[in-house]
Amino acid sequence: MRLNARKKEYIAKAMIWGAAMSVMIVLVAIILYILIRGLPVLSFSFLTQNPYNMGRSGGIASTIVGTIYITVVALLIAVPFGIGTAFYLAEYTRDSIITRIIRFSAESLAGIPSIIYGLFGYIFFVIYLGMGWSILAGGLTLAFMILPTIIRTSEEAIRAVPQIYRESSFSLGATKWQTIIKTVFPSAIQGIVNGVILSVGRCIAETAAVIFTAGSVLSMPTSIFDSTRTMAVHFFILASEGVSMQNAFGTAALLIILIFIINVGVNSLVNRFISKNQKR
Repeated sequence: MRLNARKKEYIAKAMIWGAAMSVMIVLVAIILYILIRGLPVLSFSFLTQNPYNMGRSGGIASTIVGTIYITVVALLIAVPFGIGTAFYLAEYTRDSIITRIIRFSAESLAGIPSIIYGLFGYIFFVIYLGMGWSILAGGLTLAFMILPTIIRTSEEAIRAVPQIYRESSFSLGATKWQTIIKTVFPSAIQGIVNGVILSVGRCIAETAAVIFTAGSVLSMPTSIFDSTRTMAVHFFILASEGVSMQNAFGTAALLIILIFIINVGVNSLVNRFISKNQKR
């Protein structure tokens, strides 16, 4: 039985909607399951006390601080290099062997498993450079991990800026650098920030690379040279070793809440920045 074009279109739309709804249902189910099990655990003492007795007791204050430290170190290193590389590829070069090598290297780095990054960080930063298990070693390793994401997303956002914007800026006498700063960057900032947000989420949720380089010490870190345990590592150890499933779900719930707050907060700031530029 042959179907006409209209019926085929309806069937295709139904399949697409079904696939999208299936993804949403699975995502919502996972989030609700974790929040239902984890939200009752969250309390002021849970957020402000350090864990002890291998994580069976106390809270997760030191893991929160360790997660923030490692994420900030990784971003401070990866964001300038990633955005700078993206502008170099999109604005200062044409398609050549060099640009192909850079893009191929970035795509290859993006496909490397995180456990390999952890092994590299352990051998190079922890042992060879003598950093030991520390926040600095973990942050440097995560910087290598998120660098390809920032490069690719930033380059795509920069290339998506209409060429007429650049030509209009040049016609007014602006230099290449002024055009990039005043015209291209404000127009591409939303896509660039989206790539940074993805990188933040990966830093917060990473386990394998961090446990090899930053360690799993429960005490409160006081400098970037101290070992620490991130929330993701804490959740992994509590759940995999059966130490405390209650505290594990509480940690997972806080991870979800933090990622949600970061996404909403950063996007709102970017939208305000864009609206201000449009009014000028």
